[in-house]
Amino acid sequence: MFQHRAAHRPSRPATVTGLGLAWCLTALLAWPGTSLAQTSSADDALPINEIQAFSEVFERIKRGYVEEVDDATLLKNAMRGMLSELDPHSSYLDEDAFRNLRETTQGEFGGIGIEVGLDDGQLTVITPIDDTPAQRAGLEARDAILRIDDTPTDRLTLQEAVDMMRGDPGTDIRLTVVGAGEGAPREVTLSREIIRTDSVKSDVLEPGYGYLRISQFQSRTGEQVEDALAELRDEGAQSGIVLDLRNNPGGVLQSAVDVADAFLDRGLIVYTEGRLADSDMSFSATRRTVAPDVPLVILINGGSASAAEIVAGALQDQRRGVVMGTESFGKGSVQQILPLGNGEGLKLTTALYYTPNGRSIQAQGIEPDVEVVRGRLEVAESSGLRIREADLQGHLGEDSQRDRSDQSDRLAGDYQLGEALNLLKALNVISQRTPQ
Repeated sequence: MFQHRAAHRPSRPATVTGLGLAWCLTALLAWPGTSLAQTSSADDALPINEIQAFSEVFERIKRGYVEEVDDATLLKNAMRGMLSELDPHSSYLDEDAFRNLRETTQGEFGGIGIEVGLDDGQLTVITPIDDTPAQRAGLEARDAILRIDDTPTDRLTLQEAVDMMRGDPGTDIRLTVVGAGEGAPREVTLSREIIRTDSVKSDVLEPGYGYLRISQFQSRTGEQVEDALAELRDEGAQSGIVLDLRNNPGGVLQSAVDVADAFLDRGLIVYTEGRLADSDMSFSATRRTVAPDVPLVILINGGSASAAEIVAGALQDQRRGVVMGTESFGKGSVQQILPLGNGEGLKLTTALYYTPNGRSIQAQGIEPDVEVVRGRLEVAESSGLRIREADLQGHLGEDSQRDRSDQSDRLAGDYQLGEALNLLKALNVISQRTPQ
């Protein structure tokens, strides 16, 4: 604690405004009889020179910057700087940012439906959210966003960019983007919408084979997955399920644990390690499991991050399913949201995720068991022409045949999904082989 000595107290106004704040920092450092080393252990002693330099910079900005800047703005900018230089995911959240974060995790917000981050200082698409303006416009993971309307993004913080992309429904926004490996940038115009993200979708690919898509991990995703699996079971999808985590940016940790637990009846799911005591956590599967035995293929790609990687890594380490696709994003850090009591908060990285086998996801990602890149399946023109009963107009079962044709078109347009279904079929052939 600083020692208060009335005989040596400097004669200054009690109100700290303007340059008085910079003077206050310097005065505390020079307070007679005060030693910063007394306030902490030798290892944690405050850096006197750096604090004096901060005070001097603060004063010079107040005196000489071309426009007048108030103290609160300078201090908030200093806090933003402290956090932004730690890692790409730690940040200072003002009231608007804090509110937006809560809206995102609850599943409804206004904007274009895109998850973004900084890659070497460049605003980059992590993933577009399903059935949103960004996804319909063809934006993809790892696209670089060069301009928002007429504003270059290299001048913006991540939060400023997010704020610019959000807005009232019906208003337009222009993005200048360039894809990985592309030469020329392209411009896309999107119309903002109210983004209501149902994080779970399910369908039957073929009789016996189900499809479960998770677009992000929200607070109720675990419950929604259980409901979807029950529906698939009622529809007879017991031969295999494709769990699609492609372009899933992550989200709530507990929801990721709940989803993995739906397929596991024992064993570790994920653990975290950090400097704080409450940062060391471990999550294991419970015996109450919705789908413990159904064959499983997990699809991932470069847009699969964070909580999506936790699920893929847990199911891979536990040999519960086959991970297919391409290498995931590699975001394996834990952020805690810390309210500041004034409507603002901090998003602070406090720990790292580890898979059951002790693999760190951070900057490594999840390697698929079977690598399958994006593609499109096309039938060769020389395949020959065959007329079958199903080709005759008005044949019996025409409606069901039409449904199968729609699914075939879907699988042909999504090569990775088609290969996942083929793998499930192969796994079933092997499992049904009767020993001699």
